[in-house]
Amino acid sequence: MGYTFASATILLLLITDPLGNIPVFANALRNVPQERRARVILREVLIAFMLLLAFMFMGDRFLRVMGLSQLSLQIGGGVVLFLIALRMIFPHPEQADAESSVEPLIVPLAIPMLAGPSALATVLLLVAQAPERRLEWVAALSVTMAVCAVVLLLAERIQRVLGERVVTAFERLMGLVLVAVSVEMLIRGVKMLAAEMPH
Repeated sequence: MGYTFASATILLLLITDPLGNIPVFANALRNVPQERRARVILREVLIAFMLLLAFMFMGDRFLRVMGLSQLSLQIGGGVVLFLIALRMIFPHPEQADAESSVEPLIVPLAIPMLAGPSALATVLLLVAQAPERRLEWVAALSVTMAVCAVVLLLAERIQRVLGERVVTAFERLMGLVLVAVSVEMLIRGVKMLAAEMPH
């Protein structure tokens, strides 16, 4: 079963995890003047979008140059997603404590919080599985980045309305869903491996 536009968008949203990134962005932007925060958030989201877009269009060439197969990408992507999901369910306390006295640029907000290894692996996987549907994947990525931008721009209001405990609980739930997605990817990879093995 291949991905659809909707499932690809949901998968990218689970991986970029805008709700889970709210505390990280809040801490990173703590020393940035209030009037500049929206501009910084939009800039970081745009940088992440451009990087993921570049991987989406150059992904097949990257796979060929590195000598990687769709099978290795399937299994490797599943493992990375599984580890990311575990981190969402059991976060490290220091994860949200990264504070800087200077305005963040690219690191850590655009990379790796939005365009991390798991997001890069996912766009490569989408293109590798169905290169003829590249425009569909671009649309899914665009929707994902737009949602990320809106959520992060409204971060303070969301935290105030929902409370940190509700945001954290929702992130745990998304982590559980991502565990199921990653296990499904691993199962598909094992099936592909079994089919390729000589009987």
